Amino acid sequence: MELTYQPYELQLKHTFTIAKFSRTSTPVMLVQVSHEGKTGYGEASMVPYMGESHESAADFLSKVDISRFSYPFDFGAMISYLDSIAPGNPAVKAAIDIALHDLDGKLKGKPCWQLLGSNPALMPVTSFTIGIDTPEMIIKKVKEAEGFKVIKVKLGRDTDKELISTIRSVTDVPLYVDANQGWTDLQQSLDMTYWLHEQGVRLIEQPMPKNDPDSNAWLTERSPVPIIGDEAVQRFEDVEKAKGVYTGINIKLMKSAGLYEAKRMIDKARELGLKIMIGCMTETSCAALAGLATAPQADWVDLDGPFLVSNNPYIMPDFADGKYILNEDDGLGLRF
Repeated sequence: MELTYQPYELQLKHTFTIAKFSRTSTPVMLVQVSHEGKTGYGEASMVPYMGESHESAADFLSKVDISRFSYPFDFGAMISYLDSIAPGNPAVKAAIDIALHDLDGKLKGKPCWQLLGSNPALMPVTSFTIGIDTPEMIIKKVKEAEGFKVIKVKLGRDTDKELISTIRSVTDVPLYVDANQGWTDLQQSLDMTYWLHEQGVRLIEQPMPKNDPDSNAWLTERSPVPIIGDEAVQRFEDVEKAKGVYTGINIKLMKSAGLYEAKRMIDKARELGLKIMIGCMTETSCAALAGLATAPQADWVDLDGPFLVSNNPYIMPDFADGKYILNEDDGLGLRF
């Protein structure tokens, strides 16, 4: 078995601004694991706030003893081994996990979505994300979202109502909102949930700081719109903590250390009565297809990463009528 990897810089089509920072690109690490003439592809997308970089990913990968992995794969043991190398580093761990799932599908001659128990007929629509920007740019981005059935909007500043009103001046499609922990006043936040509900908002992600479960629980209990935990829910052990605090959770492979743990989180969330969103970072088709392998098991999907970048090194996944279409290819279904 052989592990190889290359650093890559994903360029965003537009400057991407959320409540607390802006960026124009995202460092990723492209990973391959080869065995018996087949190659599995993975990806680490390392957004700044998660603390990973090309340097940290290369350092972690240099410590991975690929000879410890044998086929058929024991994904639980593999994640335990990766966690033993160093804490944190969920994106680079996800890259290895994704590559191994792709390889597993190719060696078995089956799509990953089938191996993970998904039904393509249940694929939800995916949202198209618009960052905080000027009214002129917001209108331009809305036009770029033509073909999508849902728009996701980044909020968390004092221009939130202006941004939503600008979008509503040009489209009436349903909206998802992500405040990225940008709200702090409880009563103002509650008032905002009612106003957003009137504007056709279907869910709100991480309105209050992730380390303030009491405020998030207070808001969830009173909000007319579902409240989704994002930054507060990283890996499997966080799912139980979300019960009673949020309506649902946003599972991202770059937080969960890959597909194995993401599937465990989905099953646990269902057991606890939590709703599920499958989200993403800024990603290529590789990580997007990995997320899509579990997306039919979710209530909401936000896997627009490949649509937001200008140098995706792979072919775009099939997409029509606001939804991704899963193909029958072995593994992830990644095409070149």
